Amino acid sequence: MAKEGQIDSVVGKGTVINGDIKVDGSTKIDGKVKGNLTVKDSLFVGKSSVIKGDIYCKSAIIGGKIQGNIHIQNIVEFQSGAQMFGDIICKGIIIHAGVFFEGTCQMSEKTKEKP
Repeated sequence: MAKEGQIDSVVGKGTVINGDIKVDGSTKIDGKVKGNLTVKDSLFVGKSSVIKGDIYCKSAIIGGKIQGNIHIQNIVEFQSGAQMFGDIICKGIIIHAGVFFEGTCQMSEKTKEKP
């Protein structure tokens, strides 16, 4: 089990993954992922990242480009320069200046976890 604040896995800059990823803990993505991403705890998406697929996680900080829907159990934060093309379901959202968002946002106390 992951300790709070610990990142269990990293997809480094320049790395390309084609396929679904499941992480039992927290992860940082600095590369490119084409596939669905299921993260038990926190997801950190770096400014150079591109994710094409749906995301399921507890919380997220997004700095890169997402093309897909995201399901966040708690709060999602979009940092300046982030791009989001898809729908968001979360409990809370923080959007900094300079974020591009095309889609819908549904805020609910109950969010769907990936089966």
